[in-house]
This record gives sequence, structure tokens and C-alpha cells, in this order.
Amino acid sequence: MAAVHVIPCLDVNGGRVVKGVNFVDLQDKGDPVEFARRYVAQGADELVFLDISATVEERGTTVDMVRRVAAEIPIPFSVGGGVRSVDDAKKLLEAGATKVGVNSAAIQRPELVTELSEAIGPEALVLAIDVKVDKAQDSGYTVLTHGGKTSANVDAVAWAEEVASRGAGSILLTSLTADGTLDGYDLDITAQIAAAVQVPVIASGGAGKLEDFAPAVQAGAAHVLAASVFHDGTLTVQDVKETLAAAGCEVTE
Repeated sequence: MAAVHVIPCLDVNGGRVVKGVNFVDLQDKGDPVEFARRYVAQGADELVFLDISATVEERGTTVDMVRRVAAEIPIPFSVGGGVRSVDDAKKLLEAGATKVGVNSAAIQRPELVTELSEAIGPEALVLAIDVKVDKAQDSGYTVLTHGGKTSANVDAVAWAEEVASRGAGSILLTSLTADGTLDGYDLDITAQIAAAVQVPVIASGGAGKLEDFAPAVQAGAAHVLAASVFHDGTLTVQDVKETLAAAGCEVTE
């Protein structure tokens, strides 16, 4: 079994790290490069940067920020937000990103997933899926776009299966229902999607205490991601790794 990666996530708006609850009421948390340095020192396996307003504002991800981060940190990092084309993805990779995430544009045109996978390789393509509870869907969850603001009226599990079949190398699954609540990951949808696809699923949204991480892995997540608890200093990456190891999960040193 591969080691579980502990991944700090940095939501970025206007080149600054921000955090809110359910993607709203955003508060400025600081400079992304400073955060990145801190998490490298704590032993983070990789980082995720999400430009949360790029799609809503119909602009590309901040390439300058990607260059700054790439120049400063030695670990892999993914960048998402505002990626609408192969050209957008290549610009981010050329600026130093290890992987590129896509969400809203893939819902609007699923063929983009295939195009990206063929152009940059599955290993560099992260399909971000934001979901919330919706009993009208077979899985009980619908997919959201535009930073969690719009329902695509697409079943979450069916969408995960489609993007995996189109060549997504991994799935970053964020439950908007749980995001920012610190009440724990949404284990139901994590388990459903992990069972439905053969690619790694990264659990995101809701981690608030050390006891929240191992259940996500036990539900099928390959890796675990968190933001608020790391940004505020409530937990460190090493705290989480030690807790996962104590629960029988393999982690990196």
C-alpha cells in the first residue's frame, strides 16, 4: 500500500492565502510562499494551491505566484483554478507547478479531461470535484462548479467515474457540506467515490482534529488534505502523520 500523503491546501485570492466557511466569508491569512516554507519544514508531502476566484472572475490562475512558490520549495505542488485549456495547464507547469487541477471547465466540456490527460499526462492532471448533499442524485451528492457557487446537477459518483475513464490521474474530492466546519471529512461520499474509481482520491473538506484523518483513509482516501487546522497552527503536518501511523496507516517520514 502506498504511503498516505498529508497535504496542506492553500486557497488563494488575489495572490494571498484566504480561508472561509463553505467557500464564503473569506479572511486573509497571509503570503502563500511563507505558508509553503512552513509546511515544507513540517514535513508536508505536497501542497495544493487553489485560486478560488479565478473561474468566477473568468481569468487564469496567477502564474507569478506559481513561479514564486516553485523557486522556494522542493516538494511537489498542484495548482488549480481558472484552467480552461491545454495551454492554461502548460503555462502553469512551465511556471513550475508539478500538477494542474481542473474543475468547472471540465464539467462544461468533459472532452477537456481527455485533452489534458493526453497533453500533459495523467500523473500531472488532478480532477477537482466539489460536492454537496443532494438527495435528488443517485449517490446523494451533486457536483458544484465556480468555487462551490453553482450546482452542475450532475451525480458526484457518476462524474468521478467519467473523469477517471477520461484519464484524470487523481481526484481531489471536497465536500462543501463539510468544508470549513471542522467536523470531519464527509466519509460517505469519500467511500462511494474511492470504491468507484481506480485512481487515488484525496479527501478534502472538514478536518478539525487529529481523529478526523484516519477515518478518511479507512473510507478509501489515498491522501488527506486540510487547510484551516494547519493555517491556524491547531495541528501540524507531523501531528497528523504520527496519528495516521498510530492508526496503522503508512506515512512518509
